[in-house]
Amino acid sequence: MRHRKAHVKLNRTREHRKALFRNMVTDLLEKGRIETTVAKAKALRPVAERMITLARKNNLHAQKTAFSFITRKPVVRKLFEQIAPSFKDRPGGYTRIIRTHTRLGDAVEMAIIELVGTELATPAPGADKSGKPAKPGKKEKLQKPAKPGKPEKKDKAAKSKD
Repeated sequence: MRHRKAHVKLNRTREHRKALFRNMVTDLLEKGRIETTVAKAKALRPVAERMITLARKNNLHAQKTAFSFITRKPVVRKLFEQIAPSFKDRPGGYTRIIRTHTRLGDAVEMAIIELVGTELATPAPGADKSGKPAKPGKKEKLQKPAKPGKPEKKDKAAKSKD
């Protein structure tokens, strides 16, 4: 039974877990989206949404509380000036978790956690126009550029006509 077990421990000490969430929230607010494991994304979601709700209040106490948790000052400034006003009319649900693939090394399910409905939530690199991530394992064939000192090879058909 899970009575009175409110948080997932993620096999970390309390201090390590707090440092992990501080860094992940800072990166999420700075970049708009990050890729992590599903378990970490689910544990990160309430922490990130609490920071955005705090920033929506926009008073001195909220700013000091955000400065005590988020590790970089420009990110706090961005949170209060850009992110919080864009969520002013939204009652909650500021983040979205998208499951992407299974990591090859240890078969852990990976996910993207991103901010919803802002210009920060841009498609991931390598994603198609719909925003879905590219499937792993499919690589595009890269053509090697011709070396400047060597002449290009002609087709056999072109040589036979000469």
